Amino acid sequence: MTEEDIEKENATIAKAYKELLKVSYRTLSSEDKKLIRSAFEVALDGHKNQRRKSGEAYIFHPIAVAKIVAQEIGLDATSIAAALLHDVVEDSPDYEIKDIEKRFGKTIARIVEGLTKISSLSKDKDMDVSLQAENFRKMLLTLNDDVRVIIIKIADRLHNMQTMDSMRPDKQDKIASETLYIYAPLAHRIGLYNIKTQLEDLSLKYTEPDVYNDILHKIKESKEEQDLYIKDFSEVIKNALDKENFEYSIKGRPKSIFSIRRKMLAQGVSFDEVYDKFAIRIIYKSEIPDEKFLAWKIYSIVTDHFRPNPMRLRDWITSPKSTGYEALHITVMGPKGRWVEVQVRSERMNEIAEKGYAAHYKYKNNSEKEDSLESWINRLQEALESTEINAVDFVEQFKLNLYSQEIFVFTPNGDLKSLPKGATSLDFAFNIHTEIGMKTRGAKVNGKLVPLSHVLETGDQVEVLTSESAKPNQNWLDYATTARARGKIKSALKEDKKRIGEDGKEILRRKLKQLKITLNERSINELVNYFKLKTSLDLFYRVGIGSIDNTMIKNFAASRSNALMSFIKSKITRKANIPKEEIEKNEVTTNFDSLVFGREEEKLDYKLANCCNPIPGDQVFGFLTVSEGIKVHKKNCPNALSLQSNYAYRIMTARWVDSTQQEFLAQITLTGIDHIGLVNEITSIVSENMHVNMKSISFESDEGLFSGKINVVVKNNTIIKKLLEKLKKINGIDKVTRV
Repeated sequence: MTEEDIEKENATIAKAYKELLKVSYRTLSSEDKKLIRSAFEVALDGHKNQRRKSGEAYIFHPIAVAKIVAQEIGLDATSIAAALLHDVVEDSPDYEIKDIEKRFGKTIARIVEGLTKISSLSKDKDMDVSLQAENFRKMLLTLNDDVRVIIIKIADRLHNMQTMDSMRPDKQDKIASETLYIYAPLAHRIGLYNIKTQLEDLSLKYTEPDVYNDILHKIKESKEEQDLYIKDFSEVIKNALDKENFEYSIKGRPKSIFSIRRKMLAQGVSFDEVYDKFAIRIIYKSEIPDEKFLAWKIYSIVTDHFRPNPMRLRDWITSPKSTGYEALHITVMGPKGRWVEVQVRSERMNEIAEKGYAAHYKYKNNSEKEDSLESWINRLQEALESTEINAVDFVEQFKLNLYSQEIFVFTPNGDLKSLPKGATSLDFAFNIHTEIGMKTRGAKVNGKLVPLSHVLETGDQVEVLTSESAKPNQNWLDYATTARARGKIKSALKEDKKRIGEDGKEILRRKLKQLKITLNERSINELVNYFKLKTSLDLFYRVGIGSIDNTMIKNFAASRSNALMSFIKSKITRKANIPKEEIEKNEVTTNFDSLVFGREEEKLDYKLANCCNPIPGDQVFGFLTVSEGIKVHKKNCPNALSLQSNYAYRIMTARWVDSTQQEFLAQITLTGIDHIGLVNEITSIVSENMHVNMKSISFESDEGLFSGKINVVVKNNTIIKKLLEKLKKINGIDKVTRV
């Protein structure tokens, strides 16, 4: 750059800084201006060697963010200074948080640190949706430090969206998608409606440029006709308001491109068929005590001249939105048979709609301001809280609750509560208090008993019925719609599942011990695969609630034993080359439950690979990993080819060897002629035989004939054969077979 260019740029920077001071929503004292000047000088120094993608000096970005904070959001000098400094620590090696604290104090340092943390979450990363969502949740944790962190971050995102033309298309799409997914809903919740609208429109510009440009073109095409229509409509209202000596202004404005697009999609209509593409706003002067009276007076005047649609009346003056929004929305039939939305707001309400919390703050007296800020942050945190559900569910629930319409219901004492439209009596219970929600057993709406799934309507009076024995169950997730209720229910169910799972694990340990199976990592993996579950907790939980019962566990043990027996028989048959019939005569069968590795057949520590879950008897090999020692894979593992071709030097030969004797489950069936004492005689013979453990017995008798089943655990085939021979000798037994 030439000296002349540098001078011009410096003059432009100075002009932008002076403009920042002029446009502040707050009245800035001389101390405020000194603070802002000092922050500007540090930002100027910290970014002196930086330029944006567009080529302009980087300092223009923090000035623009500070201007949004000062003018559009209306925050104080502390926030303006923090906005100027928001990138200094991250981008300049000359400044650390301790330097900011030393020069500007703890509050500004805390805000700048929060903003630095948020920036580091996602900088230059290609994020999938789950990572975006997790970062969003982390970002919201900064509320515990200072809510201004998030407000300044929204301003930062708005300016980035306004100046994104010089970025690569893939970056534009990524940033715009993240903005729609996270920042626009958050701006809505904080009450920054103007910024929310800008973020949505700018996001659509980059995610669907053809759609955006088409709607923008059509709005411009119809602007002249629209302006004329608004003028004719407003003239009628003006004349009536003038007669009543109102001080007011009337503004006509088109609906946002994003909202028009949303209506087109929701209603399945074209641009021309969207009937309320613009709104008329009446902003009147009023003392606070008279606001409500004057709003309804204006309503009366408007509806005297134009027929209202009673289904689309929205009274957010009597019951403000949870974001603090207040207004009266009337939809009337205007000239040429077109619906027109008329928004009636006092000047105070209009400022709140445009500035969010800053305007609330302005209208509080000094003693109320601190409490007001505290309660506002608490309400915001309430809307954002949920630590147990996964991040994607959290964001989806958060967004769902943000954009939903509100209903207003009463407690038994007459207190008013706002809930999202579609909320149920269970949602109401959790809205009152978490402990009440957890103990809910029912509800009464307008004096009548209703189920927990009952959908509430505006004006309902709701009484929650509780019981100490009541607790959440899985069905409650079908009844609850709000993020708060669902988050608490999921958290409770998760804890309940853990508790039941701990009990189930002990039950399973005892049952397996009876089957001579040790509960360890290997047997747990086998059980998880056998029952087609995902985790060991799923397994323990199902045992705990009884959905995996004794029979199923025994069947698992039997299948395990049968698999081993089949393998052993095939191995013995192959090695000894003897007929299968002779194998049955072997007194003791072998159990392949120990692994040896390499030519020396050493016993080494190992882990079974989760990708193929090898079991005793499988053809296997060892793979020497970097951090987890030897991992054992099946020879036909999906990863075997890759491991053996790419890491041949890490492959170790491995095989199962005989170790200890295994007990096996066998079932014996008996038929014959029934007589007194038969069952006692059978059980005596079974119990007297060494090495036989009777697990269950069942008999049926029909017209003098009987049939029975006995499940026994034995060491080997010889023992079972001896037992069968003894049972056949009992008087009346016709047939004894092993299944």
